[in-house]
Order: sequence, then C-alpha cells, then structure tokens
Amino acid sequence: MTPASELAATTSLPIGSDADLAWVRHQVRRIAAELGFGLVQQTKLVTAASELARNTLVHGGGGQVRITPSTDGPTPGVRLAFADTGPGIRDVELAMTDGYTTGGGLGLGLSGAKRLMDEFTIDTAPGRGTVVTVTAWAAGMPGAPARSR
Repeated sequence: MTPASELAATTSLPIGSDADLAWVRHQVRRIAAELGFGLVQQTKLVTAASELARNTLVHGGGGQVRITPSTDGPTPGVRLAFADTGPGIRDVELAMTDGYTTGGGLGLGLSGAKRLMDEFTIDTAPGRGTVVTVTAWAAGMPGAPARSR
C-alpha cells in the first residue's frame, strides 16, 4: 500500500504516444484502487481517462495529464486534468453531442467521459488548446458527493 503522503501528490504524465496512453490507463487504475474505488468505478475512470488521453494525443497533438488524488476530505476522489496546446475546440456544444466526430470514431469520447465522471469541465478556445478536467469520487463511502448530471 502506498503511504498517504505519496498518494496525495499530483502526478504529471506525458501524452505523446500510444505507449503513453497505456501508461496513463495503468497509473489511473493503480491510484483509483489505492484510494478504495471499486472495480466498476475503476473501470469507468480508466475508460474516461483512456478516451480523454486519446483525444489529447490525436486532436491536441499530445500534451499531459495531471492526476491529483484527494485524500483529505470525507470521501476519496481523483481529479484528472488533460491539457494540450493544439487547435482548441471551436464548438464545444457540438463536440459534446453524441455521435459528433472529427476523427472517424463513434463520437462518444467527450460525451461518454462526461457521463462516466462525477464532475466534468472543458476550458478551450480556438488556437489556445484545451484542458478537460474530470473528477470521480469513491461511491458508497460515507460523505460521498451525490453524482451531478
């Protein structure tokens, strides 16, 4: 088990290759497990992280993710902030529409990640890059925040 002081530290990981995507998934799962997330919660978190990391790589040209565990409140949680310096998102509302894609995929990356997480924000502008921040709280634990939809 990881010491609490080490678990509370923010980890920054680069996203510049497919190998980095696998490492991001591995680290997110490891941290979620150490925070007490159940298997289903871990899977949701890793799925969202995988989608957002791939978007960072493919659409943003690469970037980084900052993984910040929260261990000081009544409920453990983890915040993931995916940042790139790519072209930004011109129309966030359109990008959040199920089925909308610019990359030939299913168009469920952003909207799917939002549904899987407790908190979701996008900070973007054309020519300025994008930061997508998501937070998940360990469900079923005393003091767990209600899921916002």
